[in-house]
Amino acid sequence: MQGKCVRFGLTVLVLCFAAGVSQAAPETESEQARQLLDRMTEASRSLNYDGVFVYQRDAHMDAMRIIHKADQGEERERLISLTGHAREVVRNDESVTCIFPDDQAVMVEKSRPYRLLSSHFPQSVAKLAESYNFVMQGSDRVAGRDAYIIGIQPRDRYRYGYRLWLDKETGLMLRSELIGEQGKPLEQFMFTKLEIKDEIPDQKLEPTITGSDYTWYENPDDSHNRIENAEWQVGWTPAGFMISDRADELLADSPRPVHHMVFSDGLALVSVFVEKVGGKSGVLIGPSKLGAVNAFARKTDGHQVMVVGEVPLITVRQMANSVSHTQ
Repeated sequence: MQGKCVRFGLTVLVLCFAAGVSQAAPETESEQARQLLDRMTEASRSLNYDGVFVYQRDAHMDAMRIIHKADQGEERERLISLTGHAREVVRNDESVTCIFPDDQAVMVEKSRPYRLLSSHFPQSVAKLAESYNFVMQGSDRVAGRDAYIIGIQPRDRYRYGYRLWLDKETGLMLRSELIGEQGKPLEQFMFTKLEIKDEIPDQKLEPTITGSDYTWYENPDDSHNRIENAEWQVGWTPAGFMISDRADELLADSPRPVHHMVFSDGLALVSVFVEKVGGKSGVLIGPSKLGAVNAFARKTDGHQVMVVGEVPLITVRQMANSVSHTQ
């Protein structure tokens, strides 16, 4: 059940960006793009809105409704699937609750920072300029609202680029694309309906299903599992990528803790999983792909190393091959 919640979370919470291929922009244009991105980050935290969006990955498309409320520095959200299986996600600053009516199950996890479609940047836009170029790419309309188009172009082959449509009035992200190595969109997100509200009633943040007769799965606070003296290290990352989290985690399909490291350049996220396998059969080896997500796995010292992220295959392969045991 934990894995199902994670997969649904990836579908609805991943930030989908994309980049164009124009030449380097003048500094004034680059600075304008950066200022708009800073405004976007603030808008995503402070606005109340109720909207419907579509999310496309490869040939698969989902439609969902999102309700976001900002109240005295606190954020609350509710996501409701409008296509496919009935699902809901309710998030606040403390927890994320995933509701699966088909399975009559509820998964509750500790709330962690993540890149929502409302586009929180985990670090300053100026810092991101070490790894990306920012360019203005004109204007458009999305969900009946005027928007600026901003391209975020990678400076090397180890990360993808992004294209964002930002609401001219509020700065909120209205549409995004993530572009692959061939210059084609790998993932796309777009609002089809959006209402900016002065107030969001609390009842709109409550799930339609109470789940009182469902099976509940709760993950406790894992702060006691944080590791200070790590036995596993990643010897190579692209320039700009830094480790942002490290923990031993118990996954639903694993009988023993899995060591998990998270690396980010401020936009792209890459996870490194190390699991003891011994003589376990069916261990995944080599590359795999789902939409924009690439993965590469190998065995070393009786462990499986799996590197997963929305980055090109060359990145996850080289990171996986650089993982080593320090003892």
